[in-house]
This record gives sequence, C-alpha cells and structure tokens, in this order.
Amino acid sequence: MMRAPSRWLCTASLAALLGACAVGPDYHRPPFPTTDAYKELGDWKPSEPGDALSRGDWWAIFKDDTLDELEGRVNISNENIKAAAANFEQARALVAQAKAGFWPTLSANFSATRGKNEPGLPVHTQYGAGAAADWDLDVWGAVRRTVESDRASAESSAALLADAQLSAQAELATDYFELRAQDQLQKLLDDTVVAETLSLKITESRYRFGVAARADVVSAETQLLASQAQQVNARIQRGILEHAIAVLMGQQPSTFTLPRSAIRTDVPTVPPGVPSTLLERRPDVASAERKMAAANAQIGIATAAYFPSLTLSGSSTTTAAMLGQLAKSSTTIWSVGPTLAETIFDGGLRRAQVAQAKAAYQSSAATYRQTVLAGFEQVEDQIITLRVLEEQAVIEDKTVKAAREAETLTLNQYKAGTVPYSSVITAQTTRLSAEQTELQVLSSRLQASVALIEALGGGWDQSKDSLN
Repeated sequence: MMRAPSRWLCTASLAALLGACAVGPDYHRPPFPTTDAYKELGDWKPSEPGDALSRGDWWAIFKDDTLDELEGRVNISNENIKAAAANFEQARALVAQAKAGFWPTLSANFSATRGKNEPGLPVHTQYGAGAAADWDLDVWGAVRRTVESDRASAESSAALLADAQLSAQAELATDYFELRAQDQLQKLLDDTVVAETLSLKITESRYRFGVAARADVVSAETQLLASQAQQVNARIQRGILEHAIAVLMGQQPSTFTLPRSAIRTDVPTVPPGVPSTLLERRPDVASAERKMAAANAQIGIATAAYFPSLTLSGSSTTTAAMLGQLAKSSTTIWSVGPTLAETIFDGGLRRAQVAQAKAAYQSSAATYRQTVLAGFEQVEDQIITLRVLEEQAVIEDKTVKAAREAETLTLNQYKAGTVPYSSVITAQTTRLSAEQTELQVLSSRLQASVALIEALGGGWDQSKDSLN
C-alpha cells in the first residue's frame, strides 16, 4: 500500500508536469516600420565631437567642467529622480512577491490549555503542537504570468527611472547653456554701456565747442539710459535660471550661486544614426514596450481563472499531557491530500475580466506606437533645427561684422561732422541687435544639441535595466 508521503510526492510530480503549460498568449514584440534615414538629415553633416557619445555621461562631449560637476549632483539629489527610483524598488518588490507564489506556505502552532473536564477532577494541562502546509500549484500558469507581468512592469519602471534621469540632465544642460548666454548678454550690454558712455562724452565735448546741437547730447543720454535699463533687466532671467538649476539639484535657491562665465562658441552635435536604433535607445519607448508586455501577461492571468485550482494541503497535530511528551505522544492526527476547486457560475465575471485585459493590451500597444512616433518626430525636429540654425549662424556672423564696421564708420563720420547723431544711434542700435541675435542663435544651437541627444536617448543602455 502506498504511504502518504509517497502519494504526496506523486501528486506534486504530476502537478509539476501539468504546470508546464501556461494559458494566455505568449508575448511577441510587435514590429514597427522604420525608414532607412531621417528625412531632415538630407546632406547636412553634423559636427562630430572628438570623443564618441558616452553611454553614460553624455554631457561630457561639451567639455565643460562646471556642467560636469552640476550633472553629477543632479543624479544624486534631484527629487523627481528619487521618486522614480523608489517606484522602481517598489516594482522589484512586487516581482519578489509574485515569485513567492511558486512555493508552499508552511505554518506551525503551539498551544497550552489548563482546565478540568468534570467537577471534582483535578486540574490538568493539555499541550498541543502542529504544523500545516498548503501549496497552490501553478497548473495553468497564473503565477508565472503574474511574475512575467510584474517583471515587465519593473523593467518599465527601470526605464522610467532612466527617463527621469535623462529629462533632469537635459533640463539642467539646457538651463545651464541659457544661463551662460545670459552671462554673455550681460557682458555685451556692459560693453555697450561703456561704448555709449564714451559716445556721450564725445557729444558733450562737441556741444561745448559749439559743433553739436543740444539735441545730440539728449539723444546720446537717452540711448545710454536705454542700454543701462537693458543691462539691469538682463539680471532677472539669469537669476531665474540660477534658481531653476538649484531646484534641479534638490537645493534651496538661496544657498546656490553660479559664478559668471563665458559661453562656448562651438556646438558639438551627435549624428542621429539609423532610425531603427531609436527603439532601443530611448527609455520612454522601452518603458512603453515593457508596459505592453505586462498587459499581455495579464490576459493569461485572467484566462487562468477559467480553469480549476489545485491545492496540496497537509497538516499534523500532536497533543500530550506533559510538554516533554509532545515528541513521543502517539496522539497525532495528520492529513494530506489535494483539493480541486472550480467556479461553476460567476455571472460573466471571468469573461469580462479577460475582455478588460485584452482591451488594456490594445491600449498599451497604441500608446507604444504613439511613443515611437513621438520619438521619431522629436529627432526630426531637432535635426532640422540644428541644420537651419547652423546656416543662420553663418549669416549672423557676417551681419555682426558688417554692423560693427558700419557703427565705426558712422561714428567717425559724425566726428567729422558729415552725418547727424541720429545716424550714430541707428548704427549702434543695429549693431547691438545683430550681436543679440547672434548670441540667441548660438544659445538655441546649444539647446538644440542637448535636445537632439535627449531625443536619441542620451547615454542610456537598455541592457542594464533588464531583470532577466
């Protein structure tokens, strides 16, 4: 006759064989059509930095020590990154919880009761000890699908963490270059005020000698005051950007100061490469794809509810009048065996749950496709922005040179008395406007370079976020 432990082992072995199947559709990443090259790239050849784009510290291509130091602090102190990291740890914990479903649940108990059964009998103590085990066998793959879903969700959270890091890094770099542009604008306005102060002195001197009208002096004063007003107003935007950088690093704005420095004049850009690689290089695309995989596994979980559940249970209870006799007592009650349970009628609940899971998958698939399209759009946007701004920068450089020469010639003509002072004001205004436009183009090119790197996924490496 087969003993109970042998029956237990045979039943467990049979359940393990049955557990080889998992209901519901297996996940296959849906194909997404891509092109051979980006449309807006054309014949434009972006300047490639001396060092290849790092798969980590992508901002290093700008070769700015201050930016390097700030970016390192963002990864540690940014509160949005901390929140994303906590969400990732929570997702990993859910995977561990799901894996626990593969194993049996063991429990033990001990009791001691004191009393008497009938009047007149002495009081006695009864001791008891027992153990129980329950094992919900994953015959239809519900647990496996749950682990599959939770693992995919955790990988999605890992990608979201990388996306939060990339977003904060790119925002910092953008704010940093815009702040440096404000520093350069401040210098430009300082130089303009110095030049216009000199022009005012020349005009006052000519007025004292009777070769200039009082109106020229007033015009020179007005021009100087207007430039001084711009000089003061320029500090506002710089202060706002400095505060934004402090918050990105999780620091109080009142405790953070960034000394003034010159802006870089060259703009490193990264070749966008083959469009199909964007599907692996962008963390937001990877996150959307992993959410789709998690939703697909949920269909299997809902489908498994149609099938009966199989549970192996076992228990043993021992009682004795003395504590030391528990291990020797023959008063032992034990039981072991399987339990098969099936829902006969649920009013269409399971059918609705499967339909809901399928609809959720379709929704996540549409979100994935839209995320991919948005990624291609962002890359194309930044390519054309960089290409056009590069052409504009060449024109603005020539414009500034011409405006400076015109200002010098006009001022000399005014000193010679051949043109009115209004011509000097016009030349100065034109020169300042040209220099400001040139600076804005440079700032926009640097920001677009950062935006292109962000659109390409920065230095993210998808393999590092895999939980397999």
